[in-house]
Amino acid sequence: MTIFLILIGFCFVAVIALVIYSNLQSRKLIKQVTSLHRGERSEHGLILQLLYSGFNPRAIFHDLYIKKPNGEYTQVDLVVATSVGLIVFEVKDYSGWIFGNENQKYWTQILAYGKEKHRFYNPIMQNKGHINSLRYSLPSNRNVPIFSVVVFYGNCNLKDITVHSKNTFVVYPDTIKSVINYIMQCPNANYGDKHEIMRVLNKAVENGLDPLIVSSQRYSANKYSHNKPQSTYSYFRLPWRRFIYRNKLF
Repeated sequence: MTIFLILIGFCFVAVIALVIYSNLQSRKLIKQVTSLHRGERSEHGLILQLLYSGFNPRAIFHDLYIKKPNGEYTQVDLVVATSVGLIVFEVKDYSGWIFGNENQKYWTQILAYGKEKHRFYNPIMQNKGHINSLRYSLPSNRNVPIFSVVVFYGNCNLKDITVHSKNTFVVYPDTIKSVINYIMQCPNANYGDKHEIMRVLNKAVENGLDPLIVSSQRYSANKYSHNKPQSTYSYFRLPWRRFIYRNKLF
């Protein structure tokens, strides 16, 4: 009995040590891309998935503030520069049933078996606005393909979500890898000026460190938002694993 208890204790300590090690490794990987204090945990989870998929950390840009044509700023969760174009991610953390299609201005979140309903702005349209602002900032790369990927984290169920637009995807976290593989099969993009891409994206990340820009973006976002539901998502860190970077940025 004593030996058995010792073995149980040893296994318990080993599991705790493995969890701590995995968390430390995950934090170390995330810090290659962004600060641990920027963005939501779901965004950090997406960063890990992209790194595990082989993307170079220098090709992943997190928490960007891009200037719109009207002079205001829009906040973009994640942009990845690839050989086939740019991938712009919009991350959502919702529970319940989600209804909507790409042409509806507002989507609906249903909770408590239909007893509670909330509207929120169409994330496809939201990400389309991000992409338009990004294109405006890249005059030498106006024809570069840009892919829109909306990722729904949390305990939600996407109901009757219809998407027909080219290069637009609405996915769960566990299908991100298959969507990325699909996108990466596209022909290589004809970049006009790669230096412009890197300069604009790096500047957009730096803008997130300017409190005046951040506060102005939040003010404008609050001004345009309508009945936004709160997230009830609980996050669990992904386990650390080995991965291989792609040889080139894009």
